[in-house]
Amino acid sequence: MTKTVAYHWHLRKVMNEHGMQVTTDLVPLLADRGVVMTSTQVYRIVVGQPGRLNMQFLAALCDIFGCTPADLIEPYVESASRRGRKTGTAGAVKPPTGGSKNRPTRAVITPADE
Repeated sequence: MTKTVAYHWHLRKVMNEHGMQVTTDLVPLLADRGVVMTSTQVYRIVVGQPGRLNMQFLAALCDIFGCTPADLIEPYVESASRRGRKTGTAGAVKPPTGGSKNRPTRAVITPADE
């Protein structure tokens, strides 16, 4: 069994708790702290779950909302079963050897000179 670490991103919730409903309101607050981002970039980070996070951006968010990184990021462990490597033939259904009424017989092409 392998463990995978994942996280919940709570920026939208923290924004709502501080009365900030529109993501574009965050752009000038970030710019005041030296983090220049477009409104589209901020929207994607607020609505989505970022795969990478700039530490200056995280520090600016903590300063804006008076919170800690733990308020924005909630890590958790997902457990996944550890199975063998899957191949294309592992789960293939073998055709019956006696022939089937539902499946046609495979044609065999032979050269004309035989």
